[in-house]
Amino acid sequence: MKNAPDWFMYFIGFWTIVLILFMCVGGFFMFRKFLKVLPKSDGKSKLDWQNYWVERSRELWTEDSKDMLHTLVSPVPGPFRDIASHSIAAKIGQLAVESGSSEVTKEHCIEGYIRATPPRDHRSLKDFLEKKQIDYSAYNHLLK
Repeated sequence: MKNAPDWFMYFIGFWTIVLILFMCVGGFFMFRKFLKVLPKSDGKSKLDWQNYWVERSRELWTEDSKDMLHTLVSPVPGPFRDIASHSIAAKIGQLAVESGSSEVTKEHCIEGYIRATPPRDHRSLKDFLEKKQIDYSAYNHLLK
């Protein structure tokens, strides 16, 4: 590239860095997904358990509880909403089945939502629940 103008070399260097950064970010998320499908000590992966609890609790969901789940996952960005909804529904279903309830209640939804949310997101979770005027005071001990 003996005759290439300086701006072109900077342009190529900039796009090289951008592409490497995008590949690193994509690789990070691919690796996280890979870790979720590795079997744990019981022989099932995290995704296997999520699917189990969703299927096991499928008949316990009412229209009100489904609406509540859709309300709770509404702040999640669109491309990630289905995945978040599935993992939160699994935690809610697990709580409902283990409590022996005949249906998924609003309380199961709130507790499952809090338990399924990583601690680093608890501040925004509280802000969202307050904005939607959802009482979570019974679950303050779960929030960090």
